[in-house]
Amino acid sequence: MLHALSEFVGEWLPGNPAHGGEPDYYYEGRCPQTGQWLRLPRTALAKAVARQLMVQLKADSYHAQEGKMYGVLVVETASGSLAVLKGFSGELAVAAPETWVPPLSSRADLIKTHAQAMAQLDQLQGQILALQQRLEQSPFHELSRQFDQRRQRLKADHDRRRQERHQLRQELRDRLRGPDLERGLADLDSESRRDGIERKRLKAEADGILQPLGQVIDQITAEVAQLRGQRRKISRQIQAQLHQAYPLINFRGKTTTLADLGALPTGTGDCAAPKLLQYAATHGLKPLGLAEFWWGPAMDQRRSGEFYGACAERCQPIMGFFLSGLGQEAEGRGLAATRNRLTIIYQDPWLVAVDKPAGLLSVPGRSLGNQDSVLRRLQQQLSLDSLRAVHRLDQGASGVLLLAKDLATCKNLQRQFQLRQVQKVYEAVLSNPLSAMAGEIDLPLWGNPSDRPRQSVDYSRGKPSLTVYRVISSAEPAETADQGACRVEFLPQTGRSHQLRVHSAHADGLNAPILGDRLYGGRPADRLYLHAKQISLIHPQTHEEIQLSSVTPF
Repeated sequence: MLHALSEFVGEWLPGNPAHGGEPDYYYEGRCPQTGQWLRLPRTALAKAVARQLMVQLKADSYHAQEGKMYGVLVVETASGSLAVLKGFSGELAVAAPETWVPPLSSRADLIKTHAQAMAQLDQLQGQILALQQRLEQSPFHELSRQFDQRRQRLKADHDRRRQERHQLRQELRDRLRGPDLERGLADLDSESRRDGIERKRLKAEADGILQPLGQVIDQITAEVAQLRGQRRKISRQIQAQLHQAYPLINFRGKTTTLADLGALPTGTGDCAAPKLLQYAATHGLKPLGLAEFWWGPAMDQRRSGEFYGACAERCQPIMGFFLSGLGQEAEGRGLAATRNRLTIIYQDPWLVAVDKPAGLLSVPGRSLGNQDSVLRRLQQQLSLDSLRAVHRLDQGASGVLLLAKDLATCKNLQRQFQLRQVQKVYEAVLSNPLSAMAGEIDLPLWGNPSDRPRQSVDYSRGKPSLTVYRVISSAEPAETADQGACRVEFLPQTGRSHQLRVHSAHADGLNAPILGDRLYGGRPADRLYLHAKQISLIHPQTHEEIQLSSVTPF
């Protein structure tokens, strides 16, 4: 399991640019025992080891067929030497060699003990599919459509005849008097009654045919709902048993289970990072750096050979427990950093616009370790607790950020954003050159709850998202010129989360991730090369158009 560092890199020299430098990501979480915010860096050394592992994976064609996350953990042994652990997420289709860290629990053995429950799930699913097929084959919907068409045609005929009778009644009243008029009007009334009888006959015919079929559909629908309820109950039982069977051990020597940590999704604990950390904790190894990367066919904007952080749904909730005992409290993540002043672009009694720097949150995060933000800093800088963020920019992005000084102004401005009355202009540097000089990207975006904060293109569940772009030039910063990058201007017509980043990276979009966008496969860089350089809006008090601008810093 434990590999010598020399298997992956040569002599380790802290001064070597390939091994030193500031970490570009932290695995972090709150210790459940002490409340400390703990973190483990993704160091340059860990990334160098990971890149050599990629070379080894490339030599084995099997790993190129199945896409998954792989990870390496650089550790210090009891003797003070450096070593490497390697792991992967989930399971391999073939038996994994003993050179990889094992899973947290023998899941295969556990599933065998639940064979009967799994067979029952399969049986329930088969019954559900059979019932759904009956629903699809039912003539109810087709017959209902045919009766609707007949009703519409009959209504059109009756409307026409009613208008004709109305005109005839008027003519009879003009031409006739006495008994002749009464007979003429009576004949028209009889025609009207015949139309009513015709409508009732059609309704009776439809009810006689459709009601029995509808009752069958209602019965089948109820059966499907009941079977799905049984399936959910069994699935919860299996998930609870799986969670109870996963023993988690941290560096403090504490043991717990997934069940004790709360309602976590199935698959929690199967990622590479938890496997690596638990193995280190149970074998007296001190973690120094961790790096995870995707290898194999691309999936959900994850590209082979690119580094990614802890997944929000499965890894992040248990990271604080796993890091407990390492004694590494996060530095510079609290409100102490709010002493840094922000550049104010515009200010009046109702609103303020600032030039947000890259790397700073727009608003505070959920955890106490992520409170440093534009909102918190500006509240202190202006001594104004009523300040509210009107919109947000991604943490890695920079540029114009608008804040309101009171609730009414905030609601007015947010309404303008919702109605798409605010014009926004962004500038970005892409990792790849573009063939088209201008165009539109129309790809619906959906945020998968199990893969936050990543957004994905989903044509069935995604929200409409439209971006207009144009290439500005191919002259880029010196450090990116050899990477074939180009500079573009974005005019988003909608305001979805990560819209510009996904529209740039996706194969059906520009197929050119923004430089430095590690989440969506962009080339590594010192920052995310995305800048909000201009916002135009209607002032909520003066009702005049104002334009706020920020010079692109790259």
